Parts: sequence; C-alpha cells; structure tokens
Amino acid sequence: MRRALPLVLLALLLPARVASHHAFAAEFDAKAPVLLRGKVTKVEWINPHAWIHLEVPDEGGATVTWMVEGGTPNTLLRAGIDKHSLAIGSEIVVRGYQAKDKSCKPACKANGRDVTFPDGRKIFMGSSGTGAPRDGADPRERAQ
Repeated sequence: MRRALPLVLLALLLPARVASHHAFAAEFDAKAPVLLRGKVTKVEWINPHAWIHLEVPDEGGATVTWMVEGGTPNTLLRAGIDKHSLAIGSEIVVRGYQAKDKSCKPACKANGRDVTFPDGRKIFMGSSGTGAPRDGADPRERAQ
C-alpha cells in the first residue's frame, strides 16, 4: 500500500496540471493578427508560459497595455531569449494574435509568434503544437 501512495498522488495531480495548460484556440483568435511596437514594462518568467508586458501607443497617441504570451521559459531560452534580453524600457516589435476576449481589461492580451529586437534580430517566441497557426514564425514548421 505504501508503494502505491506516490502513484495515487501523481495520478490525482496530473489532470490538474494538464488542464491548466490551454490550447491556442481556447484563448486566442487566429483571425486577429496584431503587430505591436512598444516598450517592455515587465517580464514574467513563469511556467507554463512567459509573459511580456508592453506599453504600445495607439493611433490616437494614447498608451495601451498589452500582455503577450510566449512559450515556456525553457523554450524561449533555447530560442535565444532570456530575462535580460527583454530589458525594461527596451523597444521591441511583436507579431502575434489577439485574445478572443478583446475587452482589454486589465490589459489587451496576445499570443506572441515572434519578436524583433532593435538590432534587427528576429526570434520565434510562440508555442507550437497547441493549435497556433502555422504562419512561418516557427522555423521548425512549414507555413500553410
């Protein structure tokens, strides 16, 4: 019985962990692409997805806060992005897809596909295999 207890605990915890990771289509709209040019205000280096917070000027000159979901921290590290490459105040360009909930409360949300740095480097930052569009951003996939 004592040997079975760790397996029972693992079985109980596993469904909660799997349910907490969502598919792209559950939250983001593949028909709502966004191109965001703004300053990094915060970086959340957490699992299951890192988040980059940006202040983006809109067409009227007002500032809009965006939360951009990236891949896992490990995925981003392998792609060449770390917490220090996204310094607070740095200006970046993010191409991605807006959340289905377009209310922008408390912030607008998007799934980031790639990020372009001021020096012109472009790095894939999205998560693949979750239903995100095959749009050519992930170098491991062919675009549809």
